[in-house]
Amino acid sequence: MKFSTQVKPISYLKSNAAEIAKSLTETREPMLITQNGEAKLVVMDVRSYEENEETLALLKLLALGKREIELGNFRSADEVFAELDKEGV
Repeated sequence: MKFSTQVKPISYLKSNAAEIAKSLTETREPMLITQNGEAKLVVMDVRSYEENEETLALLKLLALGKREIELGNFRSADEVFAELDKEGV
């Protein structure tokens, strides 16, 4: 994750929460919060968080699908379409 100028100490978060919320909502860039010079938190707007969660869910589905294929748990597309035709779908 790239944090250009969006790195702030925790004291900044404490004293500027409303301003940070507005900025993150507008820029949609996450902010890295440090404590004693170490990265401790990432703060982001809700829309960005939800998009990240959706992306992660899709990646998990792809990984599960890949694992099923590796285990041989799949059917050919022709077989699936033939079954759908038989069921009238």
